Formats: sequence, C-alpha cells, structure tokens
Amino acid sequence: MATTYLSVVHLATAGLNGPLLGSDEEEIVFICLVVVNMQTNQVVTVQDYWVKPRSADINENVLSEQAREEMGLSEELIRTKGNSLEQVLSQVDSFLQKLSTEVEHKPPTGQPTNIVIVTDGQLPLRQCLLPETCSKGINDPPAVFGIFYDLRKEFRKGFPNAPEINSIQDMINYLNLEPEESAGVVQQNATRREAQDMGRILQRLLKEGHKFENPETIHLRLEPGICSKDEEVDSNTVVRARGLPWQSSDQDIARFFRGLNVARGGVALCLSPQGRRNGEALVRFISPEHRDMALKRHKHHIGQRYIEVYKATGEDFIDVAGGSNNEAQNFLSRSGQVIVRMRGLPYDCTAKQVVEFFESGGEDVGSTVLDGDSGVLFVKKHDGRATGDAFVMFATEEEGSKALAKHRDIIGSRYIELFRSTTAEVQQVLNRSMDPRTYETQAPLIPQLPQMPLLPQNMITSGTRKDCIRLRGLPYEAQVEHILEFLGEHAKSIVYQGVHMVYNAQGQPSGEAFIQMDSEQSSFQAAQQRHHRYMVFGKKQRYIEVFQCSGEDMHVVLTGGLALPSTPATPKALLSPGGTLLPHQSYGTYPFGQPPQIIPAVSPLTPRPSPFGYPPIFYWPYPSPPVSPTNYYGAANGSAAAAAAAAAAAAAAVVSAAAGGANNGSGLPGTLVIMRGLPFTASCSDILQFFSGFSELTPDCIQIHRNNDGRPSGEAVVNFPNRAEAERAIAEKNRQNIGTRYIELFMT
Repeated sequence: MATTYLSVVHLATAGLNGPLLGSDEEEIVFICLVVVNMQTNQVVTVQDYWVKPRSADINENVLSEQAREEMGLSEELIRTKGNSLEQVLSQVDSFLQKLSTEVEHKPPTGQPTNIVIVTDGQLPLRQCLLPETCSKGINDPPAVFGIFYDLRKEFRKGFPNAPEINSIQDMINYLNLEPEESAGVVQQNATRREAQDMGRILQRLLKEGHKFENPETIHLRLEPGICSKDEEVDSNTVVRARGLPWQSSDQDIARFFRGLNVARGGVALCLSPQGRRNGEALVRFISPEHRDMALKRHKHHIGQRYIEVYKATGEDFIDVAGGSNNEAQNFLSRSGQVIVRMRGLPYDCTAKQVVEFFESGGEDVGSTVLDGDSGVLFVKKHDGRATGDAFVMFATEEEGSKALAKHRDIIGSRYIELFRSTTAEVQQVLNRSMDPRTYETQAPLIPQLPQMPLLPQNMITSGTRKDCIRLRGLPYEAQVEHILEFLGEHAKSIVYQGVHMVYNAQGQPSGEAFIQMDSEQSSFQAAQQRHHRYMVFGKKQRYIEVFQCSGEDMHVVLTGGLALPSTPATPKALLSPGGTLLPHQSYGTYPFGQPPQIIPAVSPLTPRPSPFGYPPIFYWPYPSPPVSPTNYYGAANGSAAAAAAAAAAAAAAVVSAAAGGANNGSGLPGTLVIMRGLPFTASCSDILQFFSGFSELTPDCIQIHRNNDGRPSGEAVVNFPNRAEAERAIAEKNRQNIGTRYIELFMT
C-alpha cells in the first residue's frame, strides 16, 4: 500500500541535543509526533510523550542546564506525566497502528504499512533512540522505527539548489516560512516547536510535488555472510572496537552498534595467538556514513564497560575475517542462524555422533543440526589429524539455544565445551589449523631468559587422554597431604609420583597443582565431584577449582611446550617432584636420585620487558575456552555473573619468571600483585591513587604492560614490600573501580 501519512518523530534527551544528540548516552525525556496526511496535505495531529528516565528515581535533578534553559524542558512534567521508554514506544506504536487501520479498514498486523516516520537527520533514530532500546534491554522495538525518511536528504532532493543544510532553522529560512505565533507555556518547548516546523516543511515539499520514495531501512539484526580473502573491503567502512567483554558474541557487538547497518557477516571477533578472544573486534558497515557514526560511539558502554572505537582498514578486516578454505566456504554458505563451536571432542569422533549428541534428550531438550552430518565441520591439522574441535550449524536461534544448553555434556568419557561462534571465527580457526607453522616449536624470543628448573621429562606425563586433573585456588600453605585429604576417596586413583605442586620462580607456591590419575573415568569423577568444594586449612576455608585435563595439557603448562635439554642443574624446582601413595616413599623425593633438569621458560607470547628491572610476566600456553556460552545482552544479573565467572575460570594462569626474585627498589625482595582490567589510559599516578593508603608505593614499583605494538594491554604489575601488604591490598582493593572499570587483583 502507498504511504498515506508521514509522521515526524522528534525527541530530546536529558543531556546534549542538536548536532550532539546521543553522543553522551543520556536518556530520552521527550518525544513529539506530528502526523501529516499526504493526500490532503494537512497536519492531522500533534502528540506529546514525556519519558521518565531511570535516573529520575536516583537523582534529584534529571535535566542538564542546556535541556532546561535552551530546550525548555520541565522536570515536573517528566516526573508527573513521564512513563518508561518501553511504555512510550508501545503507546506510539499503538497510536500509529490505530491510525493505519482507519485507512486500511482491517485489524492491525505488524508495521503500519501506510505510515512512514520522518526525522531530522540520522541521529534521532540511529544514534539515540535505538541504542537506548538496546541498553535498556528492549530487544524488539516497534517495527515502525525500522523505516524512515531523513528530512534533510529529502529537502536536498526537493531543493537541489539550496545551500548546505545543517538544521531545521536553515530549512525554514530557505523557504521563507514565517514563525508561528507562540502562545502559552507549551510553545516554550523547543523540541515541540521544531517538530511542528518539520511538519510545515513536509507540507511545503508535498505542495512542490516532491515524491517520497525509497525510505531508509535500519537492520536490527546482524545477517550472516562470508568474506573471501580476495574480496576488496573499503577502509572507510571498517572500525576496530576494543575493550569488549570476552563472553560477547557477534550479535552482542552488532547490538552495541544498533541503529547502524552492519554489512552481512560484518563482525569479526579477534583471537589471540592461543585461540582465545582478546576483547577486540573489527566491524564492517554498509557505507562510510555509518562508519562515521560508529566512531562517535567511542567510549559508549556495554553494561559497565566502556568500548573504544577506532578507525581500521579493509586489510585488517580481511586478515581476520577472510578465508580461502573451500570446506569452510561450503559450511558457511548454509542458511543457518547460529554456529556453535565444540571443544574437547574425542579424536575419532564422527559427524553422526555429533548429530546424536545434540538430538539426545527428546524434543524439548534436543536440537536439530542443520542438514544433518553436512552441518558439522571438523577442524583438522594440515596433515589431516583431528584437533578435537568442530563447528556445528543450527537453523534458528531457538535450536542454537537448546544446543548451547548441552555445555559440558559428555561424548564417551569426555565432557564437551560449547561456545557460540561466528563466521569470522570459523575462518580464523580453519586458517590457523591448516598452517603448519601453528604447530612448530617456537624459538626463544629473548636469547637470555631466566632459567626455571622442572622435573625430568620421564616425570611428566603426555598424551591426549584426559587422565589428569588440575587444581586451582589452593592455600599457599597446602602440602600434598592436604590435597590427598581434599580428594578423599579419589586419592586412591592417583598414580605413583602423580601429585605435582606448581611453584613460581621465587620458589613460592602458585596455588596450583596437577595430578595424574589412573584413567579418564577417575579424573572425570574427581573433577565432577570435587569442583568448587572447600578445602579447610586451619582457620582458612578456600573453594578449589578442579578441571579435567590431558597429559598433553599438563605437559604444555609445565614445560612451556619445549623439549628438555640434557644439562643438569640443581636450582630450586618450579614443580614439586611428585607425591606417592606408597608407604616406603616419602613425598618430595626424586626417583632414582636424579636431580631436576633445567629448561628455558619460553612463552609463545612475547614477554613484556620491565623498565625497572622487575621480572617480566609470562602467560603459559594452557588452552582455555574462548568465551562463555552465555548471551551478554539481556542476561539477568545472575547469569551475567555466571558468564563472568566462566570467563575468569577459562583464563590462562599467570606466573612470573625472574632470576633472583622481585625487588621493591630498596634491594629487598617484594611481592608482586597483578592488576587486570585497567583502562587503556591509566597512568602510574592513577594506580598510585587507586592504592591510596599504601604509602610505601612509588612510581618505580609499578610496571604497566604494553602489547607488541606499544599500546597498553590493560594490565600492570605492582611490587609491594612484603606479602602482608600485598594481601591487604587484594583484600581491600580487589574489584574496586578506576573510572568505570572494576580492577581484578591477583598475587603472583
């Protein structure tokens, strides 16, 4: 049906308005509708809607000085007549639906097809209204807001010889329209007055015979798409978003940019060298206009986190999202809406087993893989060997949600980890898995690194069978005996010399241990039954994390992925030599009297150099899940907390490596505390301010880490004079804020 009505939608926020509308993320407080009948060229009605922002229940003053004085908005009307944004949008939609039915003479269904919204430029809908619906959890805003005419663009079409137009007043002046008589308090409302002026401009355009054709559309959902390595991407359409929650999906990132049209498959989550998401994403938009609006969302928020948005290049996007693997292209060309990544699969697992895994549990619990066996893509190495990973396609969001609910369910004797994935991640993982260099032993990045003694090679298990468990969060005073007591009856399944306590380079306990069990079933049962149980040590009570892992996982963590040289040495061990359940052997003895051997502690990540002589920080290459299967937006507080906990549990352990230990500047050894989650703009003075009350700290005690490109990584190390002060700092300051970010503190 042809358009019958044009409905002006003009709004004001409690903060900045005009050309800066939406830039400060302030809430909408007033919406005005002016409806023009295109056939009679008459204004049908003017509707006012006051919106009560959430901050009204907290703050005494809602409006900024500009909103009160320049826009003429009223605190009293907001509080007395205002409704929530969700209620107001529903009222607007109901009114337009009713108006539509009066013309169509049929019950309202979906979007009123004969009414199209008109706005003053792009900002009201794209940068203000729709982003606010996202932040307030309004997942399905009325469809009428998905199509609109930009009055400024229509004015240029109708009057091509007009000079540059930057405001409603510029259009009024060009048309020589006389200002209407203003009477009463209502006309002091600048937003209402401008909305009426927009109605008059529409009437003039209609009078001149202007045709309103091809309205703009707003994509409320990211559509899947495939990017080829050979594709050319305009650099003026790409941005880099940094500081994203690790558990956010491509749809979550698209929702952050709601109102702007992201290209099909236009969100590429970046992965670290270990395959984990690193909190960055490249986003490709349909035009430079939308890219420029995206840049204005720099330091806007997802929850409590502010997101940094920068320009990027088309080459950057291709490097992350582009692919040339035919098998991946065929998989991604299917019309599914959800891709799920599986990790921990048995190496001999078949597509049929994967399909049966998701279908098990009946109709209410089971989910159907799109196209059956063809909807499963196994990740293989360049020589054809399995990696234990696979991607699975599902047709709908509902099927995908049911599939993700099987996270940590079992195939055979292995629990399977499930994560929501993206087309770009499929491309990245396949590209890396097919590159032989991915599996090459990494050469030392620095020729002279501090050496760390480990057990002889024959003491460390290997293999892909998950017959080991990893304990995390142990009290620093815990000994092997306490671990055996904690495991209870499961301790009977520990192999000879199978308990390995992990120490840092200073010889201090790290709070972790690896234990070799006699079978996968034993390790699985121990992990299932003892995970998050408490270990009581004196007056302390600590809950312990217990994870099932393979000997290969254990070997990688304990050796850094390097082969042992033959040079013997006798410095203090990083790892306890293992415990035994046999009475004639005591804990902590080396079999056959062999001393430990030394390997260089090399990480696949470049160690961060210390300008003050403090030890660099190494991230051990322990594999961990890239994200939680939890949807970040719209999650309840409990589930969001669970997602954060899952992400934290998945992070690799941090250990310090140094020759001779840390120093607090006075020549005495100190205790290091790691800060994680720092704003990228944080300085030493900000950190000293954060630790106010710890007068012994100086700028020389702080090392802010930087990535290889010189940009801050969001982490720092602070050297405290002793362990007691470090423990006090963690107790008092852990999860306290610097700016809008909470900071996590860990002791090395």
